[in-house]
Parts: sequence; structure tokens; C-alpha cells
Amino acid sequence: MPAPAVTPVLAPSPDDVTDSAIEAAAEEHTQPDYQGPERRERNRVNARAGTRALIVDDSNVVVAVLRKMLQQNGFQTYEAYTAEEALELAKVLVPEIIFLDIVLPGMDGFAALRALRRDPVTKDVPVIMISGNMLATEQFYVQRIGADDFMKKPFSRPEVFTRIERLLDEEGIPRRVGMPAQAG
Repeated sequence: MPAPAVTPVLAPSPDDVTDSAIEAAAEEHTQPDYQGPERRERNRVNARAGTRALIVDDSNVVVAVLRKMLQQNGFQTYEAYTAEEALELAKVLVPEIIFLDIVLPGMDGFAALRALRRDPVTKDVPVIMISGNMLATEQFYVQRIGADDFMKKPFSRPEVFTRIERLLDEEGIPRRVGMPAQAG
């Protein structure tokens, strides 16, 4: 069986591309004829610019991904790769939100969460626990000992910001679940 004939498609040379051709192509791609679902069903509410976030995970990749997501949305980020380092940083920085992995070298995330809740300096900081473990019991246990939310790895950008949004008060400041906004 003979191979089908192939007609080459030549790209226009730079001399053939005019400003009006570029404008027409842009116009064609901006027409409101898109019939699919909207990317977001509602506008996202963002934390106020400069919100301090502490990311605690022993994975460089997870830390880098969260750092990039948060910084692109105006967060000021800090990182710790162990629970012990995180507890020291949290006392000094007093972050406004903490992302805390459960499985860490040395002290685990459960013990770190209990320590954060016992310390008067960090007891009111919202904590979102993260884990790659698929056990649903972890989520229950995390919430019983004082976490404000739980994310399973891998997580998506919309999931991260939806979870943050649930913790924001009317001024865009993350607050503990069920805690009234504090006068500042």
C-alpha cells in the first residue's frame, strides 16, 4: 500500500506577518464564543499581600512548589525541613499560616502540631497539615489534635488556595477555624 501524500505546510516568513495579521489573530482568540465551563466558578479571595507562611516538609520538591505558588500570590515564605527547625522558626517569625507535613525526620508533624498548640506564641496560628499517606484516619486524627485543615499529596494549586481561603477573615488574614477575628 503506497504512503499517503503529504502536503507540507509552510509557516509565513517574518516579512509576510503584518501588524494587522497579528491583530486579526488576537481578535479571533478573544471572541466570546467559548462555550465551555469557566475556569473558576467564582473569584478567589486572596490573603493580604505579605502574609507570612511557614512551609515545613522534608521534600525539597514540595517546599519549592508551595513556595512558588504562595510567592506568586504575594505571600512571604519561610521554610523548614524538620519539625524541630519549624518550631524554632515559628517562635521567632510567628507566621500567619503554617503548612506542616506529617512524616518528617526526627519529630513527626503530629508532635510538632501539639507543640505549636501548647506554645502561647504559636497556639493561634492556623495549620494546614499535608501528607502523602492515603489513610483517611490521618485526617481525622489531625483535626482532633488541632489542625485547621488537611491536604493529601499531590495537591493542586486550586486546592491550596481554596484551603487558605477557608481560613481568611474579612481582612484577608488567616485565622484558626472557629476563632473570632482579633482586634489588632
